[in-house]
Amino acid sequence: MNIKEKLSEGNFTGLYYYNRLILPFKAHFLKVIVHDEIITDFSPSSKGIFIREKEDFTDVYFHDYKDLKGSLSKYEAIKMVVVEKGEDVFDFNNHLKLALYLEKKHIVKIEKCEEDILFLE
Repeated sequence: MNIKEKLSEGNFTGLYYYNRLILPFKAHFLKVIVHDEIITDFSPSSKGIFIREKEDFTDVYFHDYKDLKGSLSKYEAIKMVVVEKGEDVFDFNNHLKLALYLEKKHIVKIEKCEEDILFLE
């Protein structure tokens, strides 16, 4: 099942622990926004973020935050633009704008952002 199918089901979740997100998909990350920080450098030498792809999921570590949950209000989301692995990165129709909400019990609620939402381009 791909990301779009999981989003359409409506109950798409991952996990978080301190500065780590565990996302139930593999993707090309184009942009991640935390607060007002826009991250576009995902190289191994990036100081702010580290992405490690596993067989069935992706780990995302935020080096500048000790505890993501404590750093965000309950109304704030981590936003990201991703392209599912295997899809054409250069086709803008494949760019998925996601909002990740950190909820209780280490659950990350993953939602697709509406097309008209203000998203820093």
